[in-house]
Amino acid sequence: MRRRARYAQGMVCFTVLASGSKGNCTVVTGGRTRILVDAGLSCRELFRRMQLAGEDPAKLDAILVTHEHQDHVNGVAVTARKLGIPVYFTEGTHRAWMRWLMPRRQMSYAQWLEAAAAARQQAAARQAEAVASEGEPDEGEISAEAAAEPEPAAAEPAEPAKDPTWLPAVEYFAPGEPFRIGDIAVSPFTIPHDAADPVGFVLEAEGVRMAVATDLGYMPPNVKEQLKALDLLMLESNHDLEMLRDGPYPWSVKQRVLSRVGHLSNDAAAGFLEEEYDGQAAYVILGHLSESNNLPDLARVAAERALANHASLLANRLLLAGQHEPLHPIYF
Repeated sequence: MRRRARYAQGMVCFTVLASGSKGNCTVVTGGRTRILVDAGLSCRELFRRMQLAGEDPAKLDAILVTHEHQDHVNGVAVTARKLGIPVYFTEGTHRAWMRWLMPRRQMSYAQWLEAAAAARQQAAARQAEAVASEGEPDEGEISAEAAAEPEPAAAEPAEPAKDPTWLPAVEYFAPGEPFRIGDIAVSPFTIPHDAADPVGFVLEAEGVRMAVATDLGYMPPNVKEQLKALDLLMLESNHDLEMLRDGPYPWSVKQRVLSRVGHLSNDAAAGFLEEEYDGQAAYVILGHLSESNNLPDLARVAAERALANHASLLANRLLLAGQHEPLHPIYF
């Protein structure tokens, strides 16, 4: 992985930069590797939040994407291009992300792949020409006429300017098939949400297991199985049922949120924590709280009651991730 020498061996850290309907981003560090789970903020705001949390954006090695909704991908392209890092998608999420960025462009996915390959070949040809040009005459040997002509400005890479979906590198993964990014092992699992191919993640480094499970309408058996033997659990607690039903959303949106491909309520999250959670995580983080249909105190009280059966001096410290400022980094 890139920039490995800058990391301290043995360090594991989990930092939620933002969580909610206006943007989601989390930095996970393990060993010599640092990855960003989702990039739902603008690149500028994402970098600002990282600096507030004591994180260096230049040390990011990759971006992992859970699904293509705007609050999870808003800054993906700009951030990846600025840092020159790969983005990891499922193939279905990548397709949906491209359609979101270019909804009117009539191009099949196969055509896009061909165009991307052609763009890479053109870039390689330009680089070869640049290397060959190093054998041209020295500056002192250039004619006066040529020297009088203004030197053209350095050209930016053509791909980003022409195609908003262009990325330095795209890597595909599939739910249920673990893989590694440097020192971090990644286990993606399918979640029930109204997106093309949404996933949650279990990330493991230095023996520490951390899970991100937000944007899910209910808790199916495969998700429950993944959320075992964790050191950190980030779980959605999106809305209070009464606030949602009495709130300002149109009925169609309320139905979506309440559906089995919507979002997890405080009661649903608490039900899982009380009845099926194994109680082993040192930290439980409630995430993706709605600003319109929830209150932090409501989410906290529901979760605290649920965790009462898992009382421990060393586990289940309850934290709430917010929308407008980073959560204090959690170190292991």
